[in-house]
Amino acid sequence: MRSTTPRAALRRAAGGFAAAGLLAAGSLALTAPAQAAAPEFTLGGPAGTALHPYPATGTPQKASLDFTVNNPSEDEENGAFEGEYTVRFDLSGIKGVADVAFGKEGGADCTVTGTSAVCHDWGIFPGLSTLAELDVTAAKGSEEGDTGAIEVTAEADGATFTSFTARIGIGGPDLSMERLPLRAELKTGDTQPVPVTFTNNGTRAADGVLLSLRYTRGMEFTERYRNCEYSESDGGMGSPGAWTTALCSFDGSYEPGVAYTLAEPPSIRATKRAFYDSFLYRIEEDGSAARAAQRAGAEYSPGKGATLALRKAPAALSADLDPSDNQQEADFRTANTADFAAYGDRAKGAAGDSVEVKVGFRNRGPAWIGYIRSGEDVATVDVTVPEGASVVAKPESCRGVTAAGGYRENQTAAPRYFCSTPMSVREDADFALPFELKITKVVEGASGKVVVRNPFLQDPKLQFDPEPANNTASLVLNAEDSGTGNSGSTTGDGGTSSTGTTGTTGTTGSAGDSGATTGDGSTGSAGSSSSGSTGGDSGGGLAATGSAALMTGAAAVVALVAGGVLYTVSRRRAAA
Repeated sequence: MRSTTPRAALRRAAGGFAAAGLLAAGSLALTAPAQAAAPEFTLGGPAGTALHPYPATGTPQKASLDFTVNNPSEDEENGAFEGEYTVRFDLSGIKGVADVAFGKEGGADCTVTGTSAVCHDWGIFPGLSTLAELDVTAAKGSEEGDTGAIEVTAEADGATFTSFTARIGIGGPDLSMERLPLRAELKTGDTQPVPVTFTNNGTRAADGVLLSLRYTRGMEFTERYRNCEYSESDGGMGSPGAWTTALCSFDGSYEPGVAYTLAEPPSIRATKRAFYDSFLYRIEEDGSAARAAQRAGAEYSPGKGATLALRKAPAALSADLDPSDNQQEADFRTANTADFAAYGDRAKGAAGDSVEVKVGFRNRGPAWIGYIRSGEDVATVDVTVPEGASVVAKPESCRGVTAAGGYRENQTAAPRYFCSTPMSVREDADFALPFELKITKVVEGASGKVVVRNPFLQDPKLQFDPEPANNTASLVLNAEDSGTGNSGSTTGDGGTSSTGTTGTTGTTGSAGDSGATTGDGSTGSAGSSSSGSTGGDSGGGLAATGSAALMTGAAAVVALVAGGVLYTVSRRRAAA
């Protein structure tokens, strides 16, 4: 069988053009360049897969196995391997155990002949790529407990590959998690029980189970259990401690066809930080591989409370053999607010001098803001440069725009800058933005603005912020009362600042809150003011502020999968 995809055709064409280009370039070269060390790529996929036994009637149920290749280069521009490569699947180890066919995923051209399969492709780009998808079913005549293995190797001129083994077995546990009817609309302090319930729909008992509970910063369980271990991480959201993960282990045998529930359901609470939050709960057979996958290199500490226990549920759940139902998720919207207070800076210098200033905002809380599902920036810091100065250095999260907020190709010496936050801002964050300004002309008391607002310029109000008056601060150069090193200016949150420092009041947040990437350029309204929004109208949230629009958006998918925690965010950058 042969599988050809448009991506494979494009890669082959690109390979031909690349080869032609190299040949033409080579004809002009007088000496051959020094050759770099051969890159090494790693083949991967599911280490172990359990198949449903061959049925007495009907067709066998298939499992899709994604095989991957990892290019460890971090150079997105130049790190691709540009050449042909061949992948070989030795299927002799699963003869009589499982049958295979190639699915639709992956860009390679693949052919199966007897107990082997060969795939050809061109180009390996930095990161993890799917090279082939195998649809695997139990073979007719196979029996419960049969096992085998697929050996995967690859070869290419100028590269080496680490081989991979995928083990296949017939029968096994199939743990299915019941979806809980949790309340989504909350107030701070609200608690509700979490009666986690699952069933084993498989063909053999699970030897111990591992329950994973993962929740965002605004939620917490009212007790930490002694048979659970806990860890905090940013989960890709740009804020340390954005996610907490609890891994709870239960010994014993969990039989097929039986449902189990927590003997004493734990309670989850919306803290004073809560705003938009998510909760994921997952069940799987316990073991060293499952623990290593869920830990994913994080440091865990044990709980010190009571022991969380399981018991048989009154009745079994309806059968569901889909392995994706090992996990369920819930989203919460808590009635709460966050006060984003802007701060500016003052500096003084002569014509030709360069001065450092630091502007930004602090979140006075009480809520943390995390746009978990949409992946949108929480806010934009809108900085208008004072007259008589130009920007010579700026944070990476800032992009220069025109005075009216429109697109600007040249990023140097822009009159105005839009600076993006990450998709989350902690309740104690200090989002500091250092700029270096060159004074081109001394203008006494030249004043610019610092406004923290919604990323959408047309709708600047921060929907979650009840104090819009402190969303604006001043950036002042050469004020009559300012001195280099100590301006004595009043910041947006009532603190003072000196040259190159943030205001002295407020809580210092984590560096993770200022590490956002810059969004795409956008054109502002023709009627926009060159000095940014006024304090009464400044702010930034999502264009769709309702909980349904945010929490069910398809712009991002949160997934906790076997093999590790995967938090995937497809970010649609807001039009600033």
